[in-house]
Amino acid sequence: MIDVEYPSLGGLELAKTVSRKFPGTKVIMLSTNPRDDCEELLQVIKTGAAAYLKTRDSTTNALADTIERVCNGEYPINDCVWSKPEAALRVLRQFRDLTTLGKTFEETISPLSPREKQILTYIADGNSNKQISVIFGVSEQTIKNHVSAILRKLNANDRAHAVYIAISKGLLPGKTYSYVN
Repeated sequence: MIDVEYPSLGGLELAKTVSRKFPGTKVIMLSTNPRDDCEELLQVIKTGAAAYLKTRDSTTNALADTIERVCNGEYPINDCVWSKPEAALRVLRQFRDLTTLGKTFEETISPLSPREKQILTYIADGNSNKQISVIFGVSEQTIKNHVSAILRKLNANDRAHAVYIAISKGLLPGKTYSYVN
């Protein structure tokens, strides 16, 4: 857990560093900001954090639930994004615009293995790492390793970003997904 306003390095920069250097470590960002700040939420998303909590709204039970969900491979930050239509639209626009930054899509990703495509399909369907591990009959750590490889190969910040990339580029076999432009 990192406070957005962490004093020495800055919470956002610290979270980004942890997420990039230790992809198996999940970050939960806490904010004391009294306002519902869409910009702060977007900055937290860019760090790759798994969850974002406003301390003014969080009870002990809500904090414990968030920690448990993150430990189970979920990304509660997605709930924050989709509950704020303005933030969701901005996130989708920014992801869409990433492909226009000078490199073609093919230059920024590596091909996924058949198993990674299967796992990404289950992620797109909303399954947690734990649920996917049961489906495949492997350990949850094995699924976490696959997810890390998927994120690295797609150059994605998190699971939601990987799904977005896969949907927008038609990488998910046998299913049709849609998203807001």
